[in-house]
Amino acid sequence: MSLKPWREIAIPHEDVLKGTFQQAEFAADISKVHQGTATLEYQDAALFFQRTFITEGMRLLLDSVVKRLAGKGGDPVVQLQTAFGGGKTHTLLAVYHLAQGVTAASKMQGISPILDAAGITELPKARVAVLDGVELLDLASKPRVYGKTTVKTVWGELAWQLGGESAFAKVAEADRDGTAPGKTVLAEIIADSAPCIILMDELVRYVSQFEEGKTLSGGTYDTQLSFIQSLTEALKGVPNAILLASLPYSDREAGSQQGIKALRALEHYFGRVQALWKPVATEEAFEIVRRRLFETVSNRLAAEEVCRAYADYYAANSSDLPPETQESNYLERLKHSYPIHPEVFDRLYEDWSTLPNFQRTRGVLKLMAKVIHRLWTTGNNELMIQPGSLPLFDSDTRNEAIYYLEQGWDPVLDRDIDGERAATTELDNARPLFGSIHACRRIARSVFLGSAPDAGAVGGAKHHRGIELERLLLGCVQPGQVIGHYKDGVRAMVDKLQYLNSANNRYWFDTRPNLRREMEDRKRRFDLREDVYPFIKDKLRFASGVFGGVHVFTPSSDVPDDWQLRLVVLPPEATFSKGAQSPAIDAATAILKSRGEQPRQKQNRLIFLAPDTDSIARLKDQVTSSLAWKSIVDDVKEGRLNLDGLQTKQASASLDQANEALGRMVRETFKWLLAPLQEAKPGKGIGEIQWDHFLINPAAVNRTEEIEKVLKEHELLITEWAPIHLAKMLQTWFWKDDATAVGALETWQKTCCYLYLPRLREADTLRATIAAGVSSRDFYGIAYGREGSRFQGFHFAQSTTPILDDALLLIEPKAASSFAATLAQEAADREAEAKGKENPASSTAGGSKAESTGGASSTTTGAGSAGTGSSSGSGKSGSAATVAKKTVFFGSVELDARKAKLQFSEVADEVIMLFAQNPNVKLRVSVEVEAELPSGFDDGVQRSVRENCNQLKFKNHDFD
Repeated sequence: MSLKPWREIAIPHEDVLKGTFQQAEFAADISKVHQGTATLEYQDAALFFQRTFITEGMRLLLDSVVKRLAGKGGDPVVQLQTAFGGGKTHTLLAVYHLAQGVTAASKMQGISPILDAAGITELPKARVAVLDGVELLDLASKPRVYGKTTVKTVWGELAWQLGGESAFAKVAEADRDGTAPGKTVLAEIIADSAPCIILMDELVRYVSQFEEGKTLSGGTYDTQLSFIQSLTEALKGVPNAILLASLPYSDREAGSQQGIKALRALEHYFGRVQALWKPVATEEAFEIVRRRLFETVSNRLAAEEVCRAYADYYAANSSDLPPETQESNYLERLKHSYPIHPEVFDRLYEDWSTLPNFQRTRGVLKLMAKVIHRLWTTGNNELMIQPGSLPLFDSDTRNEAIYYLEQGWDPVLDRDIDGERAATTELDNARPLFGSIHACRRIARSVFLGSAPDAGAVGGAKHHRGIELERLLLGCVQPGQVIGHYKDGVRAMVDKLQYLNSANNRYWFDTRPNLRREMEDRKRRFDLREDVYPFIKDKLRFASGVFGGVHVFTPSSDVPDDWQLRLVVLPPEATFSKGAQSPAIDAATAILKSRGEQPRQKQNRLIFLAPDTDSIARLKDQVTSSLAWKSIVDDVKEGRLNLDGLQTKQASASLDQANEALGRMVRETFKWLLAPLQEAKPGKGIGEIQWDHFLINPAAVNRTEEIEKVLKEHELLITEWAPIHLAKMLQTWFWKDDATAVGALETWQKTCCYLYLPRLREADTLRATIAAGVSSRDFYGIAYGREGSRFQGFHFAQSTTPILDDALLLIEPKAASSFAATLAQEAADREAEAKGKENPASSTAGGSKAESTGGASSTTTGAGSAGTGSSSGSGKSGSAATVAKKTVFFGSVELDARKAKLQFSEVADEVIMLFAQNPNVKLRVSVEVEAELPSGFDDGVQRSVRENCNQLKFKNHDFD
């Protein structure tokens, strides 16, 4: 079942609904009731008790009154002394209607149980005398005339009201002379009028006008006090008469110094015989206000469901709310105060009631009547009326609230708290999560209700300024809402509002602008290009990682056009937004196509990082905030700005918070990775430049690693490459038009230039791929040069470590296989020839082999072949002959200067290594370099050659 809003369950009284209530109607005036001129709700006893909640204190008092009037005990004198607006006059009115007996007890709601408890069947009708100090003010100097009787004093007024002319006759002389009558005379008058009740209201106001040493027609200061003393003593002797007197609670309510003096004296005389009276408790105030402002709750079950939903929500979020919300009786508090949240009453009765002019009950009624009227007329559909519900945008409600506060709250409310122009409205409108629940406005209203009484007011409610976060949230959140949204709202407000202060997890508004106003003024001093952009650039720091260089806000002319992979961070105005032609694309394209005035060749070596369109404005604002806070902190340190201790701490804390938020915001803003590419198919041309875009995780610790990860995942950067992909690329773009070999270095360089080719991390990536594939017959062969149809330094299906230079060739597999077969055949032929030389055929008897051996035969036979008779001797001599071994080798070779590296490598492999294999060989290799230029060598060349020769340990070197 869905919860019903308060407006469907609790209907306000008609005067509240229509806004026809008058401020004076909230002020009970006992004199007007006594004279019969009060409004109906006070004049009519039945209506009065219908809208009056009988508190525990009032019940005890009425019990004492009925017992006293019935002669069954009770207190003769009761002093009502509570805080301003504590219900003293209202209580006197309850006694007045009860004692008069005009309306039957059964028609006065709540009276019958009191009579039953006192054991009284029918209460006797009593005479009632009302002495209202405000209404009697003029009596002190201006006598009153009742027919033929002239009354000059308050005791004369009392006698006249109790017994008319006969009673007045007993004090006529004292009235004429202004002297106080004795207690015997007063006791006689009271006894003759019993049962009777004397109600004194605002007595201090009347007595305080009598200055010491000054005589008025109504008597003197001393005679007034003497009269009170005699009256209180006289009442003790009359068992069915009672006096109720209300006195101010504090010196402030007493007014002048004379009033304070009168209060002290009256407290002394009443204190001798007074009975204690329990003031209105906060829980009872719930019912008092509800009865006065609302009709009976129409659907009690629906109201309880709402209250239970609140209690369950508080239990589920216990860590974020005040401890008392977890107590079992908090649900009962919700029920008792419904449809007004208990937190509203707590703030008004605990905080606002400490203000000089705020009356505890009357002030609450006046304010809440205006609140309810405005909420009703604007169609408020909240579950309960909370502190966050107060419509402070309404002029009547606002004026009622700030009436009790010091001057200066209007701009605070207009600028920071509520209304169309308030910063909270702007924040709510800017973020849907806030706007959907009016988060910032509700927070501001709660802070205002909980902190305004302490803003410069004398005698503030709390020792520590401000309202705690947990109590602030209690004033805002409703069942079903995410409490975290309000926490976010608080943080946003602290950063934005000019009159909101915070410290130690407490928040308060003040009429004095906080440091934010100073900060906002300073923000306007900073220039985007001179101050903001350099600041952002300083915050954009990247580890080198895969990039040979990172260029932040760098002009195209300063971005090198070389073989290094480079990250280009676009400037703040070059923003990117998904799904739209963005300035970032235009800026990146301009850098990609040219380096200053020259066309850019190595286009496939650039990756771009762009700021987010939606975030850049917030980043700029955050930067100016950080700069402004830093200037404030610096000025304080240098003595150029004077702040108190709290403000100094706030400035430093705000700077820390701004810098922390700035780092996070920089990462959240510069988050779009842009990679250029082109589509191309052989014979069909090359397409237009396209841009792949990817989001970079702003939470990544190492942004460079995160960028590399994204590029690798989407194959926009190759760090490890399979030989098959290299072979496929070569087959598509390089081995064509009868070209069977291509330079490896040329291949690398073209991948750096053309966007339709793979983007390799570095040249070593290609070299490693070549090394991995050359051991197979499936991909390619390699060589270090070519002369005619022959490859030099050829490798195919052999493991080797290639040297990536301009001599290295990548050979198409079929051509490599064919050349390998040719080499194999040549090797086989050489081997067969070598074997033929090592094993010549022996001569036959007919000399058939002699011709085939030719000169070899002659070189081996020598002189021994001349005669046959000595053949055995000559054969022995030939077999014993030995040839001496060579012990020294020397060789020199001239190398082609342009192929020196390749040719020297061959010399080293084919010659030098044969000697180096034997550790006993003493091997010495020297290199001679001779260069000649008819026009002469430049100084720079000479300097470089000499430096390099020195580094390479040349024994001698010089220029002629």
